[in-house]
Amino acid sequence: MLLITTIISFIIVFGLLVIVHEFGHFIVAKKSGIMVREFSIGMGPKIFYYRKNNTTYTWRLLPLGGYVRMAGSADNESQEIKPGTPISLKFNSDNNEVISINTSHKQTLFNGVPLTVTKADLEKDLFIEGFENADESEKKTFKVNHDATIIEEDGTEVQIAPEDVQFQNAPLFRRILTNFAGVFNNVLLAIVAFTVVSFMQGGVSSYTNKVNLASNDSIAAKAGLQNNDKILKINDAKVNNWYDLTKQIQAKPNQKIALDVERNNQSRKINLKTGSSEYNNKKVGVIGITQTTDNSFTAKITSGFTQTWRMTTTLVSALYYMIVGHFSLNDLGGPVAIFASTSQAAKLGVLGVVNLLAFLSINLAIMNLIPIPALDGGKILLNIIEAIRRKPVSEKVETIITVVGAVFLLILMLLVTFNDIQRYFIR
Repeated sequence: MLLITTIISFIIVFGLLVIVHEFGHFIVAKKSGIMVREFSIGMGPKIFYYRKNNTTYTWRLLPLGGYVRMAGSADNESQEIKPGTPISLKFNSDNNEVISINTSHKQTLFNGVPLTVTKADLEKDLFIEGFENADESEKKTFKVNHDATIIEEDGTEVQIAPEDVQFQNAPLFRRILTNFAGVFNNVLLAIVAFTVVSFMQGGVSSYTNKVNLASNDSIAAKAGLQNNDKILKINDAKVNNWYDLTKQIQAKPNQKIALDVERNNQSRKINLKTGSSEYNNKKVGVIGITQTTDNSFTAKITSGFTQTWRMTTTLVSALYYMIVGHFSLNDLGGPVAIFASTSQAAKLGVLGVVNLLAFLSINLAIMNLIPIPALDGGKILLNIIEAIRRKPVSEKVETIITVVGAVFLLILMLLVTFNDIQRYFIR
């Protein structure tokens, strides 16, 4: 039952993260005059599709995220028709323009005109040239309507993408907004999820150095700590917030420590020996305390923003440490790590899963802003370079940069996945 719950939770969490991200690109692209040829939920073979407002919406077999296909250089190959390709054409009522092009063997056009292609341009001049009904005695040229569709090999019907609706031909500012929109949506998702968590648990964690007891028989309780005690120092190391506090305690499993505590404006010393628990195959210190909470409505309704900001600063600091400090694959996690985390979250019920969703969403937003080619941050960096140079980077250079970035990410993902399998499933 736990395995089934984990799988369902993983599909929902991973799917929401990706679909919300892609939906951001989708909305801003549409508003910017960039054609979105396809919006897909899921990956792999299509189950069904429908078309509305020049966009094809598909539902695909594998329930793992989704994607957006925007008209542009990265998608141009999907509408290239090679010479010698047998197709069929559908014309408008006046028979003077092509309104649909069928390149698939899985679907037929009613009253479609067979054509063997010799030349085609579906971006600039919008025409198709070839031999009608395999009659090679006469080559014919047909004008293609600006809003014509093309039925691809797998049977999916999408809009053709003329130059004026392609991504790279949109104004620079709109392209930047489109590239940034996915990150923005993930931040919004984190805010909403953190707010939901606050209402579900009935309060907001304060993240201060004030503590509550996890139970009356915890190590902290037996040593004399009380609810709302403020821990000022641990072994003479100053503690300013919950992060400082947990960092100090977790670094000292099964060790004697001295706490400087403030209670009712009076200072006192408490000595105790920490316990230990396992986290990421490593022992960490515990004493049985939790964060204090604010139960006011104002705290709950604003918690999405405060929690998201707090998590953002923490993650940025961790990322900075990874770059300037000692990099380790254990600091990164891929789908395997997400699945393992989902399994832990599922044990806590809906609250745990929603909290994990918020955490992963802000993670995805920050990671996507890293200026690595193929990520949104890399694309935005190229946009900024274009703004400075007042001309875009050449298509050839951009392609090389994107390919290098994609290869780097692929290698990194493989290494992270292998490391995650060792960490979580091979003891």
